[in-house]
Formats: sequence, structure tokens, C-alpha cells
Amino acid sequence: MQTVNIHEAKTHLSRLVEQAAKGESFVIAKAGKPLVKVTALDTPASGQIRRLGFLAGEISVPDDFDHMFSDEIEHMFGSGD
Repeated sequence: MQTVNIHEAKTHLSRLVEQAAKGESFVIAKAGKPLVKVTALDTPASGQIRRLGFLAGEISVPDDFDHMFSDEIEHMFGSGD
């Protein structure tokens, strides 16, 4: 694994980030002492990406969902009049 000092990392950041994104991790050091490791993030494959609506057809929402139990709630807390 490649080790670069902070000055070199700042100077060649774009190239180093591209290398890391391709799987070539590297370490940034200060005064020869390793500080951080830069590595690519694991990203899901396109088939693994979850989208809104992934449960379409699996569940159903009652038509009166927005008004469910309104009578009971009004009885418990009053109508506010």
C-alpha cells in the first residue's frame, strides 16, 4: 500500500482519489507517521439499489387511513369547542 505525505497528497489529490476509487488504497502520513487510510467506499450494485415503492403490491393502506379512529380520539380529547 502506498504511503504519501500530506504535502504530496494535497498536490496530487485528484490522481490519488481516482486510484483509491479503483481499489488502490493509500495512507496519508505526517512526518512519516501514518494518520489516515483512504479507500474506496462500497457502493451497492445497480440491482441492489432500493427505491421508493419497493413494497408495491405487498401491503395495502385502508381508504380511511387519514380518519381512522377519529371518533375515539375526539371522545378522548374532546372536540375543542
